Amino acid sequence: MKDVGGVSGAVRPKYRILQDELSDRIRSGVYRPGQALPPQRKLAESLGVTLMTLRQALSGLSDQGLVVQQPGRGTFVTPPLAAYQVASLRSLADELRAQGRTVTTQVVSVQVRRLPAKVVENLAVGSGARGLRLERIRAVDGRLAVHQVSWVPEPFAPVIRHVDFEVTPLYQALAELCGAAIASAAESFRPEKVTPRAGEILRLPAGSPVFASERVTKGVDSAVLVYDQATIDGSRLSIRAERLAHSISLSWNVSG
Repeated sequence: MKDVGGVSGAVRPKYRILQDELSDRIRSGVYRPGQALPPQRKLAESLGVTLMTLRQALSGLSDQGLVVQQPGRGTFVTPPLAAYQVASLRSLADELRAQGRTVTTQVVSVQVRRLPAKVVENLAVGSGARGLRLERIRAVDGRLAVHQVSWVPEPFAPVIRHVDFEVTPLYQALAELCGAAIASAAESFRPEKVTPRAGEILRLPAGSPVFASERVTKGVDSAVLVYDQATIDGSRLSIRAERLAHSISLSWNVSG
């Protein structure tokens, strides 16, 4: 398996040629997203290369993000990515569902309580105010991905307290039960290491990278309706920016 490239006529290493061949098979759909490649020994024999050459090629594909090597299980084509449009007013869950991903919600707790100082500040309510604290866990395609705590001020809090939030989205409950339409939202993200509690909930090892998200959602009268705090598994997501002449679009890329 030889190849000559460049004006100098240098011979490319066999593993690089093999890497390109396997890359072409993946991109053309011969090996589909999420599919396991044949066992290494069998694959090497079918391609007429040594195990060492194959392993070098697979390592290169892994660096490119085209395959994932799982010790004891094999090598898998990287699943497709799902994008969360940060600029959209839809929630992360709604955005992913619109892309055909399966998003499930588990409610950890729902309670009306006195609001902490930071929440009071973000909800723009008076000191000592009460509100709804809604804690949820999101799974994407069966894998835990997001730990989210949402705060809703009175007078909306007691109205939606008994809603089944595993079935009904928070924004929908606010619109249908309180007549509160979403008009705008401001969201910020910062990279962090997972906290002990979020790590336990999302089953992430200590020190795992996460994105910490804060989102302030307002109604048509500019009153704050929801203050969200979310921990998003950083080992599965990255932020991508698409810059145009007069705008910028941000999206989450979520590995399957």
